[in-house]
Amino acid sequence: MSDYDVFLADCPARTTLEVIGHTWSVVVVVALGERPLRYGELLERIGGISNKMLTQTLARLRGNGLVVGVDGRYELTGLGRSLLGPVRALAAWAEEHSGDLVDARRRHGSGSVGGLVVSTDVSVQ
Repeated sequence: MSDYDVFLADCPARTTLEVIGHTWSVVVVVALGERPLRYGELLERIGGISNKMLTQTLARLRGNGLVVGVDGRYELTGLGRSLLGPVRALAAWAEEHSGDLVDARRRHGSGSVGGLVVSTDVSVQ
């Protein structure tokens, strides 16, 4: 057990959760879990991400020691690879329950999250 308490405003673990909880961070980690990829390959692999957002996401992941650039390719560090299990589990949960969440949003009059139209088409590698 750690000495961190995510309920405290200045908890380092909370900052970590913000980094890895970002939608694009999760998607990039899953994509790089398949194999190292060049920037253009990531952009092609990840539908809907803009150049600016991919650049910001890679910078965030690099700055937190999860991703490195090697020979023009991005790859997960050991720390990044240790995140793959939990991230893949989260993605699998999202795939399994996305229909339920969409149904709930429809019942409550919302078909979007954060301004994004939500689709039930989710695939996990």
